[in-house]
Amino acid sequence: MLIWAFIVSLIVALSLTPIIIRLAIRWNIVDKPNYRKVHEKPMPRMGGMAILLSFYIGLVIFLPKELGTIWHIITGSLLIAVVGMLDDKFELSAKMKLLAQILAAVIAVLGGLQIDFIQLPTGEFIYFGALSIPLTILWIVGVTNAINLIDGLDGLAAGVSSIALITITGMALSMGNYLVGAMTLILLGSTLGFLFFNFHPAKIFMGDTGSLFLGYMISTLSLMGLFKNVTIFSIVLPLIILGVPIMDTTFAILRRIIQKKPLSAPDKFHLHHCLLHLGYSHRQTVLLIYAISGIFSIAAVMFNKATLWGSASILVLLLLLIEIIVEATGLIGKRYRPILNFIDSHVMKNKSN
Repeated sequence: MLIWAFIVSLIVALSLTPIIIRLAIRWNIVDKPNYRKVHEKPMPRMGGMAILLSFYIGLVIFLPKELGTIWHIITGSLLIAVVGMLDDKFELSAKMKLLAQILAAVIAVLGGLQIDFIQLPTGEFIYFGALSIPLTILWIVGVTNAINLIDGLDGLAAGVSSIALITITGMALSMGNYLVGAMTLILLGSTLGFLFFNFHPAKIFMGDTGSLFLGYMISTLSLMGLFKNVTIFSIVLPLIILGVPIMDTTFAILRRIIQKKPLSAPDKFHLHHCLLHLGYSHRQTVLLIYAISGIFSIAAVMFNKATLWGSASILVLLLLLIEIIVEATGLIGKRYRPILNFIDSHVMKNKSN
């Protein structure tokens, strides 16, 4: 049944996306070019509606009995999708979108989705107590924004999300979590069906409708599917799987703090912008980021099966990979590279002196 859940959601997305394209044009829900965007002509957006509708149709067909147990995920995702649609049409403020993300995260928490404790390799338990709720909300809001921020090139957010969903599906099923495995497969089929029209040259953008919805679903599904053992390593797994968007978002925050700009201020130093500046084509940049995402996902699978020392070695290698990416692309901005070098070495003097 799992393979049929994937196939049906894929076919539904392939069928719905052309309809959404026509509706977006008719309703004038288009993404207009500006100085920080790559496309040069108005593009229909709100393509995330195809992902969302395909996903919900798949849930109703293949998981009707489980809908009551995941009401909090459905409710939160509906809220986040409605806010995304309003933003695609009217361009809501960053504060309003953040408030909606927090509310959607709270709904998930009220439904029982939270991390109460973790188990250390020594066998000891650490209970988060009152911190479990804010930590869970922070994770959901953080991942939602990470997927939203990486949506800057044709097919980028949909492709990176698909790679993450494939990994979460495999791990959830290996842990015996059928519900999460089925949900991620349905979402994967919906996303790949949309990606057929979104890969460069794109016929439609997913808009905030899609990027916020995907971010929310990936954040909640990763919590549902990868925390069965509640060990210290299970917390690291979703961080590794989502390494690319989390890394890109982290350096975006650092840049804005260093430059004393609002955290919501846009710039052109995201990973995809930096790769384009280095001379890679649009399609080459997207495929290269796919490859990096794939490396992180493979590392997550290896991490899940490795011993304590093996896991530590994988983390070190991933940190080195992040350092190479940052140095090669200038994710934190060339002007502020000395600050990064100082943080790395603790002894180097600022090159501007």
